[in-house]
Amino acid sequence: MDLKQLHAIVEGGPHGSFAAHLFDAVIGVAILIAIADAIVMTDPEWAGAYGGWSQLIELIAVGVFTVEYCLRVCVAVYDHRARYRHSLWGRLKYMASPMAIVDLAAILPIFVALFLPLSTDEVLLLRCVRLFKLLRYFSAFDTLAIVIRNERAPLMAAMTLMGILLMMIATIAHILEKNAQPETFGSVPRALWWGIVTLTTVGYGDVVPVTPLGRLFGGLAVVLGMGMFALPAGILATGFAEEMRRRNFTASWNMVARVPLFERLPAFQIAEIVDLLEPLTVERGETIIHEGDTPDGMYFLVDGQVRVLLASAPIRLDPGTFFGEMGLIEQAPRSATVIAQRFCQLLWLQRAHFDALMAQHEDLKSTIEAVVRDRRARQRPPGGGA
Repeated sequence: MDLKQLHAIVEGGPHGSFAAHLFDAVIGVAILIAIADAIVMTDPEWAGAYGGWSQLIELIAVGVFTVEYCLRVCVAVYDHRARYRHSLWGRLKYMASPMAIVDLAAILPIFVALFLPLSTDEVLLLRCVRLFKLLRYFSAFDTLAIVIRNERAPLMAAMTLMGILLMMIATIAHILEKNAQPETFGSVPRALWWGIVTLTTVGYGDVVPVTPLGRLFGGLAVVLGMGMFALPAGILATGFAEEMRRRNFTASWNMVARVPLFERLPAFQIAEIVDLLEPLTVERGETIIHEGDTPDGMYFLVDGQVRVLLASAPIRLDPGTFFGEMGLIEQAPRSATVIAQRFCQLLWLQRAHFDALMAQHEDLKSTIEAVVRDRRARQRPPGGGA
């Protein structure tokens, strides 16, 4: 097995081969077991009873993580983005990447302990860093990182505003409460603790205003805190929704462009059609169209396979074909049942949108009508006459 094949296993991800899935499963299980062992061993009773087993688990986990780290460094030159192409500098560049640093930190505790005296708490902290290795297996974290990068300007503005508000609240609280509570409000730095827990609406209760004006101002600070700390959350939520909408649009665009009926359309017309088509997924064995139903739209088969149950003999439809158009063109009930042979990705065009699309694009209308005439003429409609 060469390094390129090894890269397909080590960095295969969710779309990789069985060997790639097995590799990820082994690493994932090792992470969870190592973290669970580190947490359980903080209990003195468990540590005393199972300390030997804990050492064995740690040795095995470090061995697995060390092999994983070495493999990822070796195959980094085959990254599909060609960021680490150079045999030496590319690997060094990969070793400086965030996830590679996390992988290295996962094996540090046992090696550092060989040369430096570490306390139990320090070793525990280093072992818990292994939790960050799980980020590699969740693509949603990549999306969140993109959202934070895209929204960094409004987020920085919100954080700056929160810092200004915090300083103002701490200063005013110091002025109002310094005589009544010099221990907790005697200076602005001391009042900052009350300002933080108040703005975050946590309110531990260890520091509270006691003067009438102080309490009135404290209530105002709580209300301001609720609004201010909701601002970054709203920015992130809006950015996340926008990023998901962008990704869904891109996926829908790619699905539309793969349909032969639309592949020669200009980009602006594909964009118009994307807004009309609704992506659907159908499980194997699910009925898509029932014979005798009133037509509600037509379907484009992007991926998968469907079977059309005709009176003469069932026929099969493959990706790139469409069906359901006859009932719309002829204003007649469905004449066949269509069942998914495999998991299918479909694009559904509602009847109202179909009429609007045909009215706007005469070339598409002519093409579909020609297909309908050909199917009726041959009496073996590839679309099943549905």
